[in-house]
Amino acid sequence: MNWIKKILGREIEDRDPAQSNAYDLIGGDQTIRAIAKHFYHAMQQREDTQQLLAMHPHPLSQSEQKLYEFLSGWLGGPQLFQRKYGNPMLRARHMHFAIDDNMRDQWLRCMAVALEQSVKKPEHRQVIYQAIAQLADHMRNQ
Repeated sequence: MNWIKKILGREIEDRDPAQSNAYDLIGGDQTIRAIAKHFYHAMQQREDTQQLLAMHPHPLSQSEQKLYEFLSGWLGGPQLFQRKYGNPMLRARHMHFAIDDNMRDQWLRCMAVALEQSVKKPEHRQVIYQAIAQLADHMRNQ
């Protein structure tokens, strides 16, 4: 996952050669926790994401924790999700949810808000959003 290197066009010291170090570039654990927190806060506050909110078990704290753990590893930090749950296999784990364009777009609206509120540099927000938008599109099953 060296997509950060490719897009930013510069060499950076890696935490793990198989991973990007976006984790470090954006501020590490504190920023990843903030993204997860702002994501779920946006989902609860926005009128246009209430269908997405209804798909999540309450309280949202467990879902927020899982998102934090996933993003940590996905962005090149500690593989928290994988240590607890094994390979993310996101599409398989979400197959029992009806994910269409509307659900994908609601999820991406929340992520855009979370990135805007949590990641300082616009170029980092853009790179992460582009990558996560591809992932979200892959999750569609309807």
